Formats: sequence, C-alpha cells, structure tokens
Amino acid sequence: MTTTRIFLLASSLARLIEKARGGHQIQQGYFPDQPDRGTHVQMEGHAGHLILVTKGPDGAFEEATDIPLSHAETLLELAAGRVDYLTISLDIANQRTAVLRFISPGSLDLITVGFEHDEQGRRFQPPAWFGPEVTAEPGYHTRSIAMTGLPTVPEVEATNAALNGLLDTLDSRFGGLQHPQHRQAEQLIAPQPDVRWEAELNSDDDEDADDLAIEDSVIRELARSLRPRR
Repeated sequence: MTTTRIFLLASSLARLIEKARGGHQIQQGYFPDQPDRGTHVQMEGHAGHLILVTKGPDGAFEEATDIPLSHAETLLELAAGRVDYLTISLDIANQRTAVLRFISPGSLDLITVGFEHDEQGRRFQPPAWFGPEVTAEPGYHTRSIAMTGLPTVPEVEATNAALNGLLDTLDSRFGGLQHPQHRQAEQLIAPQPDVRWEAELNSDDDEDADDLAIEDSVIRELARSLRPRR
C-alpha cells in the first residue's frame, strides 16, 4: 500500500528550492466528507480535475476525472474549503518528493515523500535539511488546512548542516560538480553583516559559470534572510 510522509521545511530553504527549481501552482477546493469517501476539485494550469477519494480496508483509493476548466472554476467557488499552493518536484533517494509552499489560507512550507510500500516509508531516513515530521498530525494534511485553516506552526531553524545538505541535493543536477557555495555556507548564515561573497567561476565553461552566477545570487538572498535581526 502506498504511503506518504510529511515534514516541515524552513521557509528560507523553501525559497532557495523555489528559485533553483521553479514550480507550478495548484488550487484545490474540498467538499464535506462522506462516511466512505471524499471529493475535491483541482486546478493546475489550464487543467481541471474532479477527484474522488474512496476509503477502504486497504487504505484510500484516489480516482481523478478530467473536467473543463470552467467547471473546475465554478466548483472551486462552491467548495467548503480551499487551498492554493506552489508545488516543486524533487528526487530524493529515488522517491517522489514535493515541496508544498502554501499561499492560501496562509503561509506554510511542507515537504512530502511518497512510497510504494509502507516498509519503504519506515526505512526512509530524512536528510538533515528536513524539518520535524508531521505525518501523524492531521492538521498538516491538505484537506484539513482547506477546511479548518493552518495549524500552529513551530519555527523551523535553518542550520549550517541543513543548508549544506540542501546544496548537495540541488547540486545533483550538475553531476556532482562541487561549488564554492559549500565552502562558504557557514559564513553566509553567520551573524556578520560585512561578509562578502566572491564566487569562483570556471572561465573555461560558460554554461557552468552562468549556473554558478545564478546560485550565487540565490545564496546571497538566503544568507540575508538567515542573519539574525538586530
């Protein structure tokens, strides 16, 4: 049976992931649950879906039906509760992983990891940049957020280890190329207002240089957000 684990994510790290990987917006509208099923409508880009979730002895089974966009918009307006979030896909330990950056009904950053079997989920060891696990807390499930609003969210700290671990994950798209950001990550999040950043670019490879310049700009913003306020 498939299973999903849910973790909190520091907002500063979520912003870094969004800048590095982009994402796409999803709107969902939920209708009151029935004893054996639940229904919600979803808009993703120019596509609309009506989704029926049936509850059975082996868990929940989800069935999606394509509907015209105009119908999806109407159903969203009639829904009892709604959420609006940005989803960003990642590949972590060969598992389907998504960062969810909630826009409405409020700001919240989560990361979900899906597994084909319960045993895989139990064996999974989250990376250092993941926040606390909230899988067992219904208030962090999308339906609950839509119907009752955001739960009380604890502050998630972005540590040196978390930043470096995330950079390793993002760097996988460069085939393991080591960047100077790793060597200066601790400087970037230290409370030193005069710290300067000098990226070491490889002039022999223009494409890599462009990628590094983009990451340099992203890391600068992340560093500013992590510095303690006076």
